[in-house]
Amino acid sequence: MNVLVINAGSSSLKYQLIDLENREVMAKGICERVGSDEAFHKHGIDENEVVHDAPMEDHNAAMALVLEALTSGSNKVIDSLDEIDAIGHRVVQGGKYFSESAFIDDDVIAKIDELAELAPLHNKAALMGIEACQKNMPGKPMVAVFDTSYFQTLPQKAFMYPIPYEYYDKYALRKYGAHGTSHRYIAERAAQYLDENLNDLKMITCHLGNGCSMTAIDHGMAIDTSMGLTPLDGLMMGTRCGAIDPAIVPFLMEHEGLTFDEINDVMNKKSGLLGISGISNDLRSVRTASEEGDERAQLAYEMYSHSVKKYLGQYIAEMGGVDVIVVTAGVGENCDKMRRMIFSGLQSLGIVLDLEKNKLRGGEREISTDDSPVQILIIPTNEELMIALDTLDVVEHLRLEGTL
Repeated sequence: MNVLVINAGSSSLKYQLIDLENREVMAKGICERVGSDEAFHKHGIDENEVVHDAPMEDHNAAMALVLEALTSGSNKVIDSLDEIDAIGHRVVQGGKYFSESAFIDDDVIAKIDELAELAPLHNKAALMGIEACQKNMPGKPMVAVFDTSYFQTLPQKAFMYPIPYEYYDKYALRKYGAHGTSHRYIAERAAQYLDENLNDLKMITCHLGNGCSMTAIDHGMAIDTSMGLTPLDGLMMGTRCGAIDPAIVPFLMEHEGLTFDEINDVMNKKSGLLGISGISNDLRSVRTASEEGDERAQLAYEMYSHSVKKYLGQYIAEMGGVDVIVVTAGVGENCDKMRRMIFSGLQSLGIVLDLEKNKLRGGEREISTDDSPVQILIIPTNEELMIALDTLDVVEHLRLEGTL
């Protein structure tokens, strides 16, 4: 079965075509700056990747370009769209409606739209991707895979906010989390890597990149996570502030004369590593500057690691211990210095980093010492594969039922 995985952003359309029989990525690419005069399309794998300027006024035009690239030209991988069996869409916010991935019909589309208030940049973009697929491949079965569904197992004491209960009743204000597909994937892969049953483990998963989140997984169930009602909460990130005193918001609005949209922009796009360092949201640039003696870059680096360390302690306390800590994403997989800073001083908790293993790069690997009571793993995430597998499960189930 070939599944086309779509991850649509407000001005981008990222995709992979995956052959699930052998779990091979047949093609991948991204359309960037959709709707802009500077739009371009990147398509292909490794040395076969090509990039060219391509006018595309909207996501429909971007999808048409994607399908053309898949079926024609020197980098084509299929002869016909009939070879695409189903489409899986990444959707960030599934709210209280979706505890698992869902076949996309009019009702699901309406609910994704209703929930856009909780993730306006993401859910509206997902709807544009869904609409583009409907227009370019009418009748093709599609599945929505939600970032939030993995966290429907959180207990009420973890997902509720200590504000008047009536706001939960009226607006469903609660912690929903994000990056759930990534956390689910690396948790399952970590258990397989260790040849252990996931249901026997206490695990903390750390998705550390430009966007960051951590999850406590107790015997196979997510019981807490760092992102909240929106992806703004929790850890310090590339441009997001993470958890701050909420009184800062009205203070800045009053003293800086900021509108709601402007303060939202400050917290989401001008804070984090960028806001503290004044240099970049990219940790590589911040690291270079910090090693050259830039004090604000050094501070940003220390704050990032401190933020992660706080949540490690919280989740160890919540679960009464931990067996495995898993790190993934751009920072988690690639930055040995940040990992060293995060895990330093935790030996008394049974977390012992092997400094030599930590310097190695590439693939799934263990970076704790052989005698460390808590194992530390690096597992490269693969959200696209997880989306494709969920799409396969939903479509096959409906076909067995005779409803598709």
